[in-house]
Amino acid sequence: MTVPALMQNHQRKTYVVQLHKVYNELSQALLQYQTDKNAVNLKEAGLTSQNAVDELINKYFKVVQKCDTMDDCFADEYKKMNGRVLSAGDYGRDSTSFVLASGAAIRPMVVDGARLLNVGVDINGKKGPNIQGRDLFWLYVYSNGLIDDIGASAPLSEEDRDNAFTANCSGDGSAAGCFGKILNDNWEMTY
Repeated sequence: MTVPALMQNHQRKTYVVQLHKVYNELSQALLQYQTDKNAVNLKEAGLTSQNAVDELINKYFKVVQKCDTMDDCFADEYKKMNGRVLSAGDYGRDSTSFVLASGAAIRPMVVDGARLLNVGVDINGKKGPNIQGRDLFWLYVYSNGLIDDIGASAPLSEEDRDNAFTANCSGDGSAAGCFGKILNDNWEMTY
């Protein structure tokens, strides 16, 4: 392998390690929140409003910065892997965001249905490369406490994750699908 290829491979592994850390922290926080509320699922626990989400983040994470919009916690601009600039509508700039002690920025947004939260994650905050699928990901929290990619219910099938990746992350669709591909590939960034 050439030096640039080795460096790229190392960088991809670093991104996945950082993403896995955020995923684990979020999973543990959700489980603890549900347990503390003595509930059978997150919806019963009351994770249905932005105030409840703020409570969860502030209680179970070490937050170093809270931002009323994404502008102070996230980069000014993000691109897809195909080079297209993501519009603010692709990732909801007007939502409360947080920078965690790890340096990751998260933007949990409450939704209605089986999915309770869409969580935008920039694993290294404002630092580059600011590309969806490299350091910017979308995680989806379901009522049953599982974190997966975009779908009707969790866990998603491998086929559903691959379809979301093709239509969104590697295509020109909405800002989703990259996280599911990493799950399918056993926490490896193979794209």
